[in-house]
Amino acid sequence: MAKEKVVELKPKVDKVSEEHLKELQVVVNKINQFQFNIGKLESQKHLLMHELVVVQEKIGELQDEMMKEYGSADINLMDGTINWEKESEDEK
Repeated sequence: MAKEKVVELKPKVDKVSEEHLKELQVVVNKINQFQFNIGKLESQKHLLMHELVVVQEKIGELQDEMMKEYGSADINLMDGTINWEKESEDEK
């Protein structure tokens, strides 16, 4: 016959110890702070992505302006030189 396993139960309590409560509060507060910071970063990311689109639209406008004014938008940003396409032998 199999032996019965005896399990001793702890008495039922209404609250956790102060030590466990404080430890749990610290961990939950850290999680909340991380989630808050992630939300803040995502909000900043959204704003930056919007600003990037605005600036990209501006570069498109400038390229159109350069095409109208100079006939090319391929410009060296260091010295302003227009990088003209090299003519092939057939075009000469």
